Amino acid sequence: MSRRILVLAHTGRQAAMTAAQEACTQLHASGLTPVMRRRDLEDIQAVYGVLTAPTEILGEDVALDDVDLGMVLGGDGTILRAAELVRGTSVPLLGVNLGHVGFLAESERADLAQTVHWVVERAYTVEERMTIDVVVWFEDRMIAHTWALNEAAIEKADRQRMLEVVVEVDARPISSFGCDGVVLATPTGSTAYSFSAGGPVVWPEVEALLITPISAHALFARPLVVAPTSILAVEILTRTDAAGVLWCDGRRNVDLPPGARVEVTRSDTPVRLARTHATPFSERLVRKFQLPTQGWRGPASAPGDHSESVELTRRTADSGGMAT
Repeated sequence: MSRRILVLAHTGRQAAMTAAQEACTQLHASGLTPVMRRRDLEDIQAVYGVLTAPTEILGEDVALDDVDLGMVLGGDGTILRAAELVRGTSVPLLGVNLGHVGFLAESERADLAQTVHWVVERAYTVEERMTIDVVVWFEDRMIAHTWALNEAAIEKADRQRMLEVVVEVDARPISSFGCDGVVLATPTGSTAYSFSAGGPVVWPEVEALLITPISAHALFARPLVVAPTSILAVEILTRTDAAGVLWCDGRRNVDLPPGARVEVTRSDTPVRLARTHATPFSERLVRKFQLPTQGWRGPASAPGDHSESVELTRRTADSGGMAT
């Protein structure tokens, strides 16, 4: 029985449908079985008709547990939607970026054919990314329980009114202040909403949780990096009637009345991401954000390796920070 590869695409975009058609065709030609959700397949068939590669339907022809890997064609939002589908299974996700920055994606649109080839050859490794459990309490009742791969963002519900909160770590209050919100993030999410709010970039290998206030009116409202075993909490204060809203990965939302409490802990269920490159995170950071690295000379060379080290350094600097 051939390996089954789940192809997930943002079929509301023509570029994503074209990429999905190409991926399914190449997978089928290589002896693998492409799998899609029914609505995605119908969208593609409406455009390509009989040219569509033979494809099995998820949940009808094949169960998710029988899928070998998921190829996600789109931006980070599409990958986050795919993470909702596969979390709790052994299926890893391999993203092909069709969006803008695409930090969660492993390759770019121009590399699609090569990426499919790597999938066929099993030329990838799998890493586990930390997720967080998110619980919302109100009047001693749990009113919501969800999760996030990137972040849980507590935001003000009314754009004209400041949100009053108190931030807590391990059952100890840290500070209270007025703000537009607070982001509770994972290392994976450090390059997403938390980054936009002024939080630190944290390498994915680092086990930690992040707290990043958004536009806080306070003398001390710095981003915090805490232990992965910590319990984080944000309480919506009742000294005003300003309400909030919780967004998890920008996908799932919960209304937060005054007096609500959001608790975040490390989840026992990670999301698995497939990697086809042994690229250091620092290099990905430079490439995704197009950071200037001109003038970099690199580490001092070891005795006997001077000429080779200098040449590598020159080529790396000349190529904008990536070794060629």
